[in-house]
Amino acid sequence: MEFSANLMQHLFDALPDVVFFVKDADGRYTHANLTLVRRLGLKRRDEIIGCTVSTLFAAPLGAAFAEQDRRVLAGDRVEHHLEVHLFPNRAPGWCLTCKEPVLAGGGVRGLVGISRDLRRLHRSDPTYDRLQTVLAHLKSHYGERVRVQTLADLAGVSVTQLERHVRRVFHLTPQQLLAKFRIEAAMRLLCGKSSIADIGHQCGFTDQSAFTRQFRATVGTTPRNYRGLLASLKVPRPSGDEQGPLIAALTPGDLRGTIRGASDRERAPAISGPSD
Repeated sequence: MEFSANLMQHLFDALPDVVFFVKDADGRYTHANLTLVRRLGLKRRDEIIGCTVSTLFAAPLGAAFAEQDRRVLAGDRVEHHLEVHLFPNRAPGWCLTCKEPVLAGGGVRGLVGISRDLRRLHRSDPTYDRLQTVLAHLKSHYGERVRVQTLADLAGVSVTQLERHVRRVFHLTPQQLLAKFRIEAAMRLLCGKSSIADIGHQCGFTDQSAFTRQFRATVGTTPRNYRGLLASLKVPRPSGDEQGPLIAALTPGDLRGTIRGASDRERAPAISGPSD
């Protein structure tokens, strides 16, 4: 039994925490659910259909998104990809994205994808309290080399059990959870005056080039360009105990869409910067 893209679009319209889209071989939207329409600050679906990410998203973000689409249209897949999203009409948030090439007639004819918001923590899960020591350790040591075995020891479980528990409670792998802390910290610090090299070091990256690569893969632009965007919008500097990036000043005219990309490094013996 086959399901049409129109039917899938209609079904995904009912999910406010999931973005659904289909694109043709040229990267143009052919289908998009209403969640994406609303998050782009638009009113009608036809304002998206026929457009590419380069026309919907401000540069350099559009170029970064277009490059990701080109990889998928070349046959690559995106599976449970951790991404930070910045929409003009909502607070910054994180999601897991999946993209698949659409195959027909012996070739790639387009792509289909979803981006699902990270759900709230399962605080009622019986393992949640046990994982509090892991969470506290990551919050305090995200700027250091962190081993999965160390986290497992803190929780009093095996590495396999830790990964299962973290997925169930946080909906992420331990590696993704650390990456989330690091990128959030970097985005916050970029509101200040520290050098980009110092910020990368504080966030656990071995050198500035490693930091720039990971930040661009996650945010869709370089740390320098991101700082410039914040400065042009006069985004206020965060206070000492504020968490996460401050992007409240963004409007649809400043940034129409999402900031994407991150790596999911499964089963790594240590959690560290991308150049390790």
